Order: sequence, then C-alpha cells, then structure tokens
Amino acid sequence: MKKELLFVDGYNMIGAWPHLVKLQRKNDMAAARDILLHELSEYAKYENVEIRVVFDAQFVPGIQKQYDRYNLLVIFTKEDETADSYIEKAVGEENQFITNVVVATSDLAEQWLVFQRGASRKSARDLYKELKHTKQKIMMDTNEYNLKNTRQIKSLSEEQEEQLRDFMENLEG
Repeated sequence: MKKELLFVDGYNMIGAWPHLVKLQRKNDMAAARDILLHELSEYAKYENVEIRVVFDAQFVPGIQKQYDRYNLLVIFTKEDETADSYIEKAVGEENQFITNVVVATSDLAEQWLVFQRGASRKSARDLYKELKHTKQKIMMDTNEYNLKNTRQIKSLSEEQEEQLRDFMENLEG
C-alpha cells in the first residue's frame, strides 16, 4: 500500500477557509496557523495521511525552519522562498513509486506544476470539505462508541442495579 503524503500551502488555506479568513482579517495569523494545524492533525490521524504544512517567509521572515507540531511537519521556507517553490521541489523528491503525493493549494499555476510532476492536486475548498466530512465521521464514531459503552453499563438487570445501589449505600454509610 502506498504511503499517503499531503503537502498543504498553509497561507493558501488560511486565505480560503472561512473561519481562518476571519482571523487573518483581524491580523491574528498565529491563531489562524495554530487552528489550521490542529484541524489538519485530526484529519491526518483519522485518515492515516502524513501531512506537511508549508508556510512561506512572506509573513514570518527569517531563517528557514521546520518542526513537528500536532504530529505534522511544519515548514517555514527561507526568506524570499515561496511555499509554492518549496512544494514544487519537495514533490519532485517525494513522488516515488511507494508514495502517493497530493498538494493542497488553490493556486492554479501551482496545481498544474505539481500535476506535471506526477502529484495529485486538491483545492483549498476541496480540502476544507474533506476536513468537515472527516469531523462528521469522527463525531459519528465517537457517538457510536459512547452509545456502545452506555449499553454495556445499562446491561444490568433491575435486580442487579438495586443490589449495586444497596452496596454503594453500605459503602457510604
């Protein structure tokens, strides 16, 4: 089975997802980045996808750095390097027989370039829809799990429940 690898143009998602656009307009990019990373982390864990989120130095100037956050690889490009150029290079290196590479960006030129390099492409809107769908699946699975556990607890007969109540009262008294 091929490893699933998703490159995400971080600022592209922030500029396209409604709840993150609001933070961007308030000039709270740190909060927008953190929420994006948190949501992508849930998605990655549930869908079993390795995600690399790339932010360009346009908003965070300085030396290139990368770190793990929420089990994601977060990459800030070096100054004057765009996320697009970083992703293009990385796709060329990562797109191998054993890896299925997908790039999430709404930049049409970037989509065509990564497609030419053999990667799949996904718009910011499509990723947002998938993320919402995954959240719904997580909620349904959680509810189902809780329902099963509630049934297990409720599997006592009325007589057993009465005995349990009596036992608890004796412990307290």
